[in-house]
Amino acid sequence: MIGLILAGGIGSRFWPLSRRSRPKQLLDLLGGGSLVAATARRVEPLCGAERTWVCTTGDLAAAVAAELPGLDSSRILGEPSGRNTAPAIGWAVRTMPEAARREVIAVMPSDHWVADEDAFREAVRRGAMAVERGDHDVVTVGIAPAWPETGYGYLELEAPAEPLSVSPVLRFTEKPDAEKAARFVAGGRHFWNAGIFLFRGTVLLDLYREHLPELAAGIERLAADDLGAARRREIYAGLESVSIDYGLMERLDSIGCVVADCGWNDIGSWGLLAEALPADGDGNRTVGDTLAVDARDNLLFADEGAVAVIGVEGLAVVRTGDSVLVVPRERAQDVREVVERLVARGRLDLL
Repeated sequence: MIGLILAGGIGSRFWPLSRRSRPKQLLDLLGGGSLVAATARRVEPLCGAERTWVCTTGDLAAAVAAELPGLDSSRILGEPSGRNTAPAIGWAVRTMPEAARREVIAVMPSDHWVADEDAFREAVRRGAMAVERGDHDVVTVGIAPAWPETGYGYLELEAPAEPLSVSPVLRFTEKPDAEKAARFVAGGRHFWNAGIFLFRGTVLLDLYREHLPELAAGIERLAADDLGAARRREIYAGLESVSIDYGLMERLDSIGCVVADCGWNDIGSWGLLAEALPADGDGNRTVGDTLAVDARDNLLFADEGAVAVIGVEGLAVVRTGDSVLVVPRERAQDVREVVERLVARGRLDLL
């Protein structure tokens, strides 16, 4: 299959470590290199480096290329501007050679973590087989929820499903409240939406023409060979900024879900990073030079210097060279509000 890795996000919920010039996908949060490099290694057995593409922003293309020395730079696509996942995926697929567009394409984010990579790859293979057979136009990957997470989207299936099975998706639900998330987990028919999609590229572009005609037309205009860089940026900036979930997937009648049991985590916040790190005897998860005294269930992350806490519980404490963040772990999703306020204050030096 063809692999398409999405690496254009800004990772605002990982401030102060994540910055515009070094967003989340370029960070080494768990050891072993950056998240985008780990993603490329994860998918290489599925498609090979010569069939892997990366879609990022023009500003980040050079930094992403430096993380992926085994990937030809011609397959690192730099968007003229960030316009969300539906434009990015459609533009990247249309940019591929026609022969590649006819194949099954596996699209996945660059900044997730997987504990059991063999199980992950087998689930993707099963999803690709379902697309090849024509069972579904699109297959997504669902994860059995380990807890009632309110920061994830959910996929509802017709019935509880076993790992590696492929079932029709009844509906998408974005980020439910705690009560609804608890019902989802108890019912057994709802799975976390991992944001991974499989489809034939030609079929996807047809679906864009049917459900997102203005976006599809804009993508076709971008495919013209005689466009200058300025005109290309102008057209791209005018594309509808919409996620592929909202813009397309929730409208489809033929979408399937392959269930993966692979220890997946989107590491979408400091709180979720803690779930991927080992805990000490008091439940503290630590990275860097840290010290916890009479403290429990904290995430302590020292990028520079040291972090010490006494008598606290359930916090995320992050130190970088110029900033310190302290937030209850259950409110780690709200860190993006700090970024928004820094923007409003003109503190670009901290972004």
